[in-house]
Amino acid sequence: MLHTQRQISIQIRMAGGNYLWVVKGNKPQLLEDLHDWFDTPIPLLPGMGCPPKDFRSTTVTNKGHGHIEVRTLTTSNQLNDFLDWPFLQHVFKLERSVTVQKTKQTRQEIPYGITSLSAKQASPKQLLEMLRSYWGMENGLHYRRHVTLHEDETRFTKDSAAHIMSIINNIILGLIAKTDYQFVPSDGRYFAANLQDAFNLLAQL
Repeated sequence: MLHTQRQISIQIRMAGGNYLWVVKGNKPQLLEDLHDWFDTPIPLLPGMGCPPKDFRSTTVTNKGHGHIEVRTLTTSNQLNDFLDWPFLQHVFKLERSVTVQKTKQTRQEIPYGITSLSAKQASPKQLLEMLRSYWGMENGLHYRRHVTLHEDETRFTKDSAAHIMSIINNIILGLIAKTDYQFVPSDGRYFAANLQDAFNLLAQL
């Protein structure tokens, strides 16, 4: 995630807020440390046992739109003093699988993350809800803008043109939120064939 940066984390906490970051490839050492903690078994040495870990987990299953999604979030605060990250209180691993009921095909992903929220401030269930809310925004806004409305494919030679197009796309998504479809391609097809309804919707601005 682009915003998983030390300085931004410090600024957020100094302003009284909390961060919840998903760690990706731009922080390779941090990502490796999280992977090792959650996934690599500690070898047993003669006369020594494996130190216990404070893992806490929650699992949520959702069904809808022909999919079954299972999420398991596991947290730990034993790395707070080991990892060199400002205001760290929690680390987590999210195991997410989505199965298409019709084809039985399953897609899996395992992101890791960090947060300044303590175990008392946010349980595994609460952290999972926060992450789901973020991804809902990602899918509902950023995906629509970058993929459905083709912002990523647009090339402008003037910054003002890109800014204007961004405003137009924001207006489009705001208008779609007022309709019953809530699906950009369906709305586009409908209003292209029903111009009067499109003008009526614009009149609500």
